[in-house]
Amino acid sequence: MNEHQDERDTTGAPTRCGFVALIGVPNAGKSTLLNSLVGAKVSIVSRKVQTTRMQVRGIAITGDAQIIFVDTPGIFQPKRRLDRAMVGSAWGGATDADVICLLVDARKGLDDDTSAILERLKHVKQRKTLALNKIDTCEVEKLLELTASINAICPFEETFMISALKGHGVEKMKETLGAMMKPGPWLYPEDQISDAPLRLLAAEITREKLFERLHDELPYQITVENEQWKNLPDGSARIEQTIYVTREGHRKIVLGEGGRTIKSIGSAARKEIAEAAEQKVHLFLFVKVRENWIDDPERYREMGLEFPKE
Repeated sequence: MNEHQDERDTTGAPTRCGFVALIGVPNAGKSTLLNSLVGAKVSIVSRKVQTTRMQVRGIAITGDAQIIFVDTPGIFQPKRRLDRAMVGSAWGGATDADVICLLVDARKGLDDDTSAILERLKHVKQRKTLALNKIDTCEVEKLLELTASINAICPFEETFMISALKGHGVEKMKETLGAMMKPGPWLYPEDQISDAPLRLLAAEITREKLFERLHDELPYQITVENEQWKNLPDGSARIEQTIYVTREGHRKIVLGEGGRTIKSIGSAARKEIAEAAEQKVHLFLFVKVRENWIDDPERYREMGLEFPKE
């Protein structure tokens, strides 16, 4: 007797469920793909590389299958402690999943960082799939050559040709991955699209708005923390967040002349947080200098990362 055969969805049909880790180099398009697969924004998207610092889970349903997608930080050669924590988180997410999906930017092809990931993937026991992203920017011949070259290094069960931004091939990819999930009960309610706590998502939204506005002026050493989230009697929420930077000069950049920059960032963040929280939001942003936060274990725990020893 099949141990899973009594797992049913609300229609009485057998259900499937499992985890798919999205891995790849920074800026391969993992966050855009996750949002496309889920059909809603659950992960920070930015032109600046390495913006996803922790594992973000998005939940999608296709047919009888519930897929929990894990968007991991981009994998690259780490130089600093924060880099090592992010890369460690990415490989941890991959090896915990049922299926690994390597996302490759078809325009960039097989670069050194992707080759390094492939060499490591050869020794990973999980089922592996490949997704070539941004196919609308490449000739068919190049895509076929790239597919062959990658599979020659590390064989993949499936190769998907997609455009995460435009949605090409994403639905087919989701259906195929759904069929690869094992029989079992769904782990989340049908209408839930992410397991990221709302307060964590709110801090990520503000961090994204900072990147959008200041991507050419600020380094990565910037973090946002929720200091207060108070639900008020009228149904609205008062949220206080602190933006931590490592230098006084960076604090002045975030504030802007006459506070104009921080007001613009706050306005954009408030609107998106209100949509996510489904309530009116009063957002108050503060900017503080914390010189050594990048070496503070507590800050890593706040971001859901392991603090790497030297």
